[in-house]
Amino acid sequence: MLKEFVSYLLELKRPETIEAAGKVYSTNQLYRLDTEQKVQPIELRSLSGIVDYIKSNFDHDRKLMIHVESPTRVNVFDSLNDVNDRRSYVAAKALLPEIKFERFIDREQFQIMLQACFVENAHKQQLLKLISSITEENSVQMTDDGLSQRVTAKTGVATVGNVEIPNPVELKPFRTFVEVAQPASEFILRLREGGQVGLFEADGGAWELNAMSNIANYLAQELENEINLQNVYIIE
Repeated sequence: MLKEFVSYLLELKRPETIEAAGKVYSTNQLYRLDTEQKVQPIELRSLSGIVDYIKSNFDHDRKLMIHVESPTRVNVFDSLNDVNDRRSYVAAKALLPEIKFERFIDREQFQIMLQACFVENAHKQQLLKLISSITEENSVQMTDDGLSQRVTAKTGVATVGNVEIPNPVELKPFRTFVEVAQPASEFILRLREGGQVGLFEADGGAWELNAMSNIANYLAQELENEINLQNVYIIE
Protein backbone atom coordinates (compact mmCIF):
# COMPACT_ATOMS: atom_id res chain seq x y z
CA MET A 1 0.00 0.00 0.00
CA LEU A 2 2.80 2.42 0.89
CA LYS A 3 4.56 1.67 -2.37
CA GLU A 4 1.46 2.51 -4.40
CA PHE A 5 1.01 5.75 -2.43
CA VAL A 6 4.60 6.86 -3.13
CA SER A 7 4.15 6.04 -6.82
CA TYR A 8 0.98 8.15 -6.83
CA LEU A 9 2.81 11.11 -5.33
CA LEU A 10 5.59 10.81 -7.89
CA GLU A 11 3.01 10.75 -10.65
CA LEU A 12 1.56 14.01 -9.33
CA LYS A 13 4.96 15.75 -9.51
CA ARG A 14 5.82 14.39 -12.95
CA PRO A 15 5.64 17.25 -15.45
CA GLU A 16 3.33 17.07 -18.40
CA THR A 17 3.63 18.81 -21.73
CA ILE A 18 0.84 20.79 -23.32
CA GLU A 19 0.77 22.01 -26.91
CA ALA A 20 -0.90 25.32 -27.60
CA ALA A 21 -0.75 27.57 -30.65
CA GLY A 22 1.94 25.39 -32.14
CA LYS A 23 4.22 25.64 -29.10
CA VAL A 24 4.99 23.06 -26.42
CA TYR A 25 4.72 24.01 -22.74
CA SER A 26 5.51 22.15 -19.50
CA THR A 27 3.35 22.07 -16.39
CA ASN A 28 6.48 22.39 -14.20
CA GLN A 29 9.65 24.44 -14.44
CA LEU A 30 12.47 22.28 -15.77
CA TYR A 31 16.21 22.57 -15.16
CA ARG A 32 18.98 21.21 -17.33
CA LEU A 33 21.25 18.86 -15.42
CA ASP A 34 24.18 18.95 -17.84
CA THR A 35 24.78 22.72 -17.63
CA GLU A 36 27.87 24.21 -16.03
CA GLN A 37 27.41 25.35 -12.48
CA LYS A 38 28.28 28.88 -11.46
CA VAL A 39 31.46 29.32 -9.46
CA GLN A 40 32.33 31.75 -6.70
CA PRO A 41 34.95 34.19 -8.07
CA ILE A 42 38.27 34.35 -6.27
CA GLU A 43 38.56 37.73 -4.54
CA LEU A 44 41.98 39.36 -5.08
CA ARG A 45 43.51 42.67 -4.06
CA SER A 46 46.14 43.12 -6.78
CA LEU A 47 46.66 43.01 -10.52
CA SER A 48 49.68 40.75 -10.10
CA GLY A 49 47.31 38.15 -8.61
CA ILE A 50 45.30 38.16 -11.85
CA VAL A 51 48.48 37.71 -13.89
CA ASP A 52 49.62 34.80 -11.71
CA TYR A 53 46.21 33.12 -11.91
CA ILE A 54 46.01 33.31 -15.70
CA LYS A 55 49.58 32.14 -16.28
CA SER A 56 49.12 29.18 -13.95
CA ASN A 57 46.33 27.58 -16.06
CA PHE A 58 45.22 26.17 -12.74
CA ASP A 59 41.52 25.72 -13.52
CA HIS A 60 41.30 25.35 -17.31
CA ASP A 61 42.78 26.23 -20.64
CA ARG A 62 39.85 28.23 -22.01
CA LYS A 63 39.97 31.64 -23.60
CA LEU A 64 39.54 34.35 -20.99
CA MET A 65 38.29 37.93 -21.06
CA ILE A 66 39.66 40.54 -18.65
CA HIS A 67 37.24 43.38 -18.03
CA VAL A 68 38.65 46.56 -16.50
CA GLU A 69 35.39 47.60 -14.91
CA SER A 70 36.68 50.65 -13.03
CA PRO A 71 39.91 52.07 -11.57
CA THR A 72 39.38 49.82 -8.54
CA ARG A 73 37.85 46.61 -9.96
CA VAL A 74 38.91 44.07 -12.62
CA ASN A 75 37.01 40.87 -13.52
CA VAL A 76 38.09 37.70 -15.35
CA PHE A 77 35.50 35.50 -17.09
CA ASP A 78 35.23 32.96 -19.90
CA SER A 79 33.24 32.95 -23.16
CA LEU A 80 29.53 32.26 -23.55
CA ASN A 81 28.47 28.62 -23.35
CA ASP A 82 25.65 26.91 -25.27
CA VAL A 83 22.99 28.60 -23.12
CA ASN A 84 24.51 32.08 -23.48
CA ASP A 85 25.93 32.14 -19.98
CA ARG A 86 29.48 32.76 -18.74
CA ARG A 87 31.36 32.13 -15.53
CA SER A 88 33.40 34.67 -13.59
CA TYR A 89 36.59 33.25 -12.09
CA VAL A 90 38.45 36.18 -10.53
CA ALA A 91 37.45 39.61 -9.22
CA ALA A 92 40.26 41.95 -8.15
CA LYS A 93 39.43 44.97 -6.00
CA ALA A 94 42.08 47.55 -5.17
CA LEU A 95 42.99 48.02 -1.53
CA LEU A 96 43.08 51.80 -1.07
CA PRO A 97 43.49 54.29 1.78
CA GLU A 98 40.63 56.54 2.82
CA ILE A 99 41.02 59.95 1.21
CA LYS A 100 38.59 62.72 2.13
CA PHE A 101 37.58 64.88 -0.82
CA GLU A 102 34.73 67.36 -1.22
CA ARG A 103 34.70 68.30 2.48
CA PHE A 104 36.69 70.26 5.02
CA ILE A 105 38.94 68.61 7.61
CA ASP A 106 41.29 70.08 10.19
CA ARG A 107 44.81 71.05 9.25
CA GLU A 108 46.59 68.21 11.06
CA GLN A 109 44.38 65.55 9.44
CA PHE A 110 44.92 67.15 6.07
CA GLN A 111 48.71 67.12 6.45
CA ILE A 112 48.73 63.46 7.45
CA MET A 113 46.43 62.52 4.57
CA LEU A 114 48.54 64.46 2.07
CA GLN A 115 51.79 62.83 3.18
CA ALA A 116 50.45 59.28 3.46
CA CYS A 117 47.97 59.01 0.59
CA PHE A 118 49.46 61.08 -2.26
CA VAL A 119 52.37 60.39 -4.60
CA GLU A 120 55.27 62.80 -4.29
CA ASN A 121 55.26 65.74 -6.70
CA ALA A 122 55.97 69.49 -6.72
CA HIS A 123 52.42 70.59 -5.88
CA LYS A 124 52.24 68.22 -2.92
CA GLN A 125 55.32 69.88 -1.44
CA GLN A 126 53.89 73.35 -2.07
CA LEU A 127 50.66 72.35 -0.35
CA LEU A 128 52.50 71.00 2.69
CA LYS A 129 54.47 74.23 2.91
CA LEU A 130 51.30 76.29 2.69
CA ILE A 131 49.35 74.27 5.26
CA SER A 132 52.23 74.36 7.75
CA SER A 133 52.26 78.17 7.53
CA ILE A 134 48.58 78.59 8.42
CA THR A 135 47.77 80.38 11.68
CA GLU A 136 44.38 80.99 13.20
CA GLU A 137 43.86 84.69 13.88
CA ASN A 138 41.67 85.47 16.85
CA SER A 139 42.95 88.67 18.41
CA VAL A 140 41.71 91.98 19.77
CA GLN A 141 43.82 95.16 19.58
CA MET A 142 42.81 98.19 21.70
CA THR A 143 44.13 101.72 21.86
CA ASP A 144 43.18 104.19 24.62
CA ASP A 145 44.30 107.85 24.58
CA GLY A 146 42.35 108.73 27.74
CA LEU A 147 39.52 110.31 25.78
CA SER A 148 38.32 107.51 23.51
CA GLN A 149 38.94 103.87 22.86
CA ARG A 150 39.43 102.08 19.54
CA VAL A 151 39.03 98.33 19.29
CA THR A 152 40.03 96.21 16.27
CA ALA A 153 39.02 92.55 16.27
CA LYS A 154 40.49 90.00 13.84
CA THR A 155 39.29 86.49 13.26
CA GLY A 156 39.79 83.93 10.52
CA VAL A 157 42.53 82.01 8.73
CA ALA A 158 45.81 83.62 7.77
CA THR A 159 49.20 82.47 6.50
CA VAL A 160 52.58 83.45 7.85
CA GLY A 161 54.71 84.99 5.13
CA ASN A 162 54.04 84.95 1.41
CA VAL A 163 53.43 81.46 0.04
CA GLU A 164 52.47 81.16 -3.62
CA ILE A 165 50.59 78.11 -4.83
CA PRO A 166 48.71 77.52 -8.08
CA ASN A 167 44.99 76.87 -7.95
CA PRO A 168 43.89 74.39 -9.15
CA VAL A 169 46.68 72.11 -7.93
CA GLU A 170 47.76 68.92 -9.67
CA LEU A 171 48.02 65.94 -7.31
CA LYS A 172 48.33 62.15 -7.54
CA PRO A 173 46.27 60.47 -4.81
CA PHE A 174 46.32 56.67 -4.46
CA ARG A 175 43.05 55.82 -6.21
CA THR A 176 43.85 52.70 -8.23
CA PHE A 177 45.95 49.53 -8.03
CA VAL A 178 49.47 50.11 -6.70
CA GLU A 179 51.07 48.24 -9.64
CA VAL A 180 50.22 51.05 -12.05
CA ALA A 181 50.99 54.77 -12.13
CA GLN A 182 48.54 56.87 -10.15
CA PRO A 183 46.89 59.35 -12.55
CA ALA A 184 47.28 63.04 -11.86
CA SER A 185 44.22 65.25 -11.66
CA GLU A 186 43.37 68.81 -10.70
CA PHE A 187 41.92 69.91 -7.37
CA ILE A 188 40.67 73.18 -5.94
CA LEU A 189 42.14 74.04 -2.53
CA ARG A 190 39.96 75.90 -0.06
CA LEU A 191 40.61 77.23 3.46
CA ARG A 192 38.11 78.42 6.03
CA GLU A 193 37.90 79.50 9.66
CA GLY A 194 38.99 77.06 12.30
CA GLY A 195 42.04 75.92 10.36
CA GLN A 196 39.85 73.81 8.06
CA VAL A 197 41.21 72.67 4.68
CA GLY A 198 39.37 71.05 1.78
CA LEU A 199 40.27 69.55 -1.60
CA PHE A 200 37.62 69.55 -4.32
CA GLU A 201 37.97 67.57 -7.56
CA ALA A 202 38.15 69.68 -10.70
CA ASP A 203 38.91 67.31 -13.60
CA GLY A 204 35.40 66.00 -14.33
CA GLY A 205 36.39 62.38 -13.63
CA ALA A 206 38.98 62.20 -16.42
CA TRP A 207 41.38 60.49 -14.03
CA GLU A 208 39.20 57.37 -14.05
CA LEU A 209 39.72 56.82 -17.78
CA ASN A 210 43.47 57.35 -17.37
CA ALA A 211 43.60 54.87 -14.49
CA MET A 212 41.68 52.23 -16.45
CA SER A 213 44.01 52.72 -19.42
CA ASN A 214 47.01 52.27 -17.11
CA ILE A 215 45.53 49.03 -15.79
CA ALA A 216 44.87 47.68 -19.29
CA ASN A 217 48.41 48.58 -20.41
CA TYR A 218 49.93 46.84 -17.38
CA LEU A 219 47.94 43.65 -17.99
CA ALA A 220 48.72 43.73 -21.71
CA GLN A 221 52.42 43.92 -20.97
CA GLU A 222 52.40 41.20 -18.33
CA LEU A 223 50.24 38.84 -20.42
CA GLU A 224 51.77 39.57 -23.80
CA ASN A 225 52.38 35.91 -24.70
CA GLU A 226 48.86 34.84 -23.73
CA ILE A 227 47.37 37.71 -25.75
CA ASN A 228 49.49 36.86 -28.81
CA LEU A 229 48.23 33.27 -28.57
CA GLN A 230 44.67 34.67 -28.47
CA ASN A 231 43.99 33.02 -25.14
CA VAL A 232 43.41 36.30 -23.30
CA TYR A 233 41.52 39.43 -24.32
CA ILE A 234 41.32 42.75 -22.49
CA ILE A 235 38.49 45.28 -22.61
CA GLU A 236 37.90 48.52 -20.70
